[in-house]
Amino acid sequence: MTNYRVIFDITRTHLQSRLKQTSVAALGVTFGIGTFIIMMGFMTGLNGLLDGLVLNRTPHIHIYNEIKPTEEQPIELDEVYSNDLNIVRSVKPKESLVRIHNALPLISELKQDKRVKGVTAQATARVFYVAGSIELNGVINGIDVMEEVKLFNFGDYIVKGEGENLLKRNNGILLGAGIAKKMSISVGDKINVSTANGGVFPLKVVGIYQSGLAEVDNIQSFVSLKTAQQLLGEGSNYISDINVKLYDMALAPSMSKELSKNFDLTAIDIQTANAQFDTGTSIRNLITYAVSITLLIVAGFGIYNILNMLIYEKMNDIAILKATGFSGSDVKKVFISQAVIIGFLGGLLGLLIGFIGSVLIDNAPFETEALPTIKTYPINYNPLFYIVGITFAMISTFLAGYLPARKAEKIDPVEIIRGQ
Repeated sequence: MTNYRVIFDITRTHLQSRLKQTSVAALGVTFGIGTFIIMMGFMTGLNGLLDGLVLNRTPHIHIYNEIKPTEEQPIELDEVYSNDLNIVRSVKPKESLVRIHNALPLISELKQDKRVKGVTAQATARVFYVAGSIELNGVINGIDVMEEVKLFNFGDYIVKGEGENLLKRNNGILLGAGIAKKMSISVGDKINVSTANGGVFPLKVVGIYQSGLAEVDNIQSFVSLKTAQQLLGEGSNYISDINVKLYDMALAPSMSKELSKNFDLTAIDIQTANAQFDTGTSIRNLITYAVSITLLIVAGFGIYNILNMLIYEKMNDIAILKATGFSGSDVKKVFISQAVIIGFLGGLLGLLIGFIGSVLIDNAPFETEALPTIKTYPINYNPLFYIVGITFAMISTFLAGYLPARKAEKIDPVEIIRGQ
């Protein structure tokens, strides 16, 4: 019958007698696991930040009325030419408004759909920003600011002022950061906006908006939906865009096709609108996991090599143990126990180092004009990384100890003693 207390005492003696080698083996586990946690936390945090820049402000489904030439031309309706190949040059779209017809009933219907988390309406106006002799071409989006804050994290991109100020002032505007910089305008200043209809409207800057995308911040600003409708000279039912956010983003492609068919509108889902971005995200995640898993594998081989050498140095001890009545199975348990203890202690220390390293990175200052709301480096503290780390430490050290221990189990003590 195996006396586990004796085996544990022998294991402890072996570890203490070769404290330097034991420490090196444990540190191999420690730095492998610690580096894995830091790498996974930082890279997935960074990927999450980059995804958020696009996905947080992108609706799952964008609905609008696309102005395009009619696919079926009048000549094709004539029975005389219906079977002929008709070529019509320089086809022009018919005169029509970009507004969505019956937008309010459509919004009401979407809000009742159980798949829909929220719906926001927009009215878009092309304008010229005028300040003194400076004129800049741009776009003003009329929005329901509170819904935008709730559904699309709109408030995270306001670097000066507050979004609620649009509700307090009918003539308020959240000016794009690029426009404000070019025109030397800040919060509290006034700016004139000239519309395509020839009207000029004075607006007061109540905040500065910065998305981090220069091509957007140089042209885009925001006002309340009511103010945008007044700029366009339209009524309260004028809506040019409807943005939908779903509970499950995966439903966006099928639902967008359904909406396009049922309402004769253009509905673009988030996967179609950001196909290239999704590809980039997948590649970044693949590289992250590949590098992190490689770190763990390298650490595992290091543990194996150290324990393998330890067994060769313990040949005399193995011979003595077998000569005094210990079986090969008992010897194997001694070395497996050493490996598991090294893995457990090294793994715990690796978790601690990984967490401390992540905290240090999370508090390191990181400021850039492209990401105005980000003040420190992003870190993902997902508990799964720590569970994977300690699990790998235990499994890898067990295997690293088991394979050399099988050799120790089969050693003939007579040959070792004779060789001495």
